[in-house]
Amino acid sequence: MKFTVAKDVILDELQLLQGIVEKRNTMPILANILMTVSESRIELTGTDLEVGLRTYFEGEIAESGAVTISGKKIFEIVKSLPDGAAVTFKENQDLMMEITAGESEFKVLCLPKEDYPAVPEPKFEKNIRFPVPEFQDMIDRVFFAIAQEQRYYLNGALMVLKGKSLELVSTDGHRLSYTARAVDDPGLAKEIRVIVAKKTLAELRKFGEGVIEFDLDDNNLFFRCGARTLISRIIESKFPNFDAVIPKDNPQILLLSKDAFLNAVRRVALLSVERSKGIKFTLEKNRLRLFSSNPEIGEARDKLEVDYKGAGLEIGFNAQYMIDFLGSVRTEKVRLELKDENSAAMMSPEGEEGLKSLYVLMPMKI
Repeated sequence: MKFTVAKDVILDELQLLQGIVEKRNTMPILANILMTVSESRIELTGTDLEVGLRTYFEGEIAESGAVTISGKKIFEIVKSLPDGAAVTFKENQDLMMEITAGESEFKVLCLPKEDYPAVPEPKFEKNIRFPVPEFQDMIDRVFFAIAQEQRYYLNGALMVLKGKSLELVSTDGHRLSYTARAVDDPGLAKEIRVIVAKKTLAELRKFGEGVIEFDLDDNNLFFRCGARTLISRIIESKFPNFDAVIPKDNPQILLLSKDAFLNAVRRVALLSVERSKGIKFTLEKNRLRLFSSNPEIGEARDKLEVDYKGAGLEIGFNAQYMIDFLGSVRTEKVRLELKDENSAAMMSPEGEEGLKSLYVLMPMKI
């Protein structure tokens, strides 16, 4: 194997692979990336057995071949080279990769390609496509509410494709975030309902402009954008019935300035109890009062003039959960719907077009 490529070309792909390769060293080979050089292109593959990334680029190819090499070390080496450098990779006979650029020379021990786990090959025959920026915007609306816990089915977001609709849903048991957007109808025989792992969604957020092609088989999901293909094992579990969680009758409705509300919650949260982040909301006619108290520090109060004509109400929420949602809102106003101090609240951006977004938040005792 021997090829030469511009530093900037290979560095971008190595950077993406850093989020994929195994860091816990449970299997040494998973810390490596598979480098496959054909007559026409250089292909890099990384996997942790749950999520994989395959990407390719062109270069000046002198000799084809395949070998695995430390993903971290090759990235650090290429990153250290001068901008604009031409980098030459040459595998010698004793599984050693020689990397040269100008007067800089490195030798890195490799492992044989036969030791690398097989990465599934997609077909992309379903003609399912959606623009990258729109899909990334949807991921941003649900990413913060994904759990990291033993209930494996909560460690991702539910993706539902049906007709001309694409939905994403996430929940950690205390809150639920839902978003939906219209997409081109791929003519599916039946709806697709799969749980996409949090790590996969995090990697999709790094993709550049363009269109994402989507496909799946019995065990894996595939997302392709240009030269990059992300492979993710399906989380085999049943996602909670999110329709049953979304409130259908919350009569107390108020409209708030998103920025004013977000800033007030952040201020009052400064003196909330660190573990619970609880703050109390008191609703009065055209006024919202915010209060937090920490016996070890002190207390904080704030108030906002709001558009509200309903009954008086006191209710507590986790301030960080509020901040997470408000930080994802793009509109100037948000809508808050309440029933009573014991029932889930529902929040949504007011006046947003092209995207439906809902956030359900359970109250807490203050």
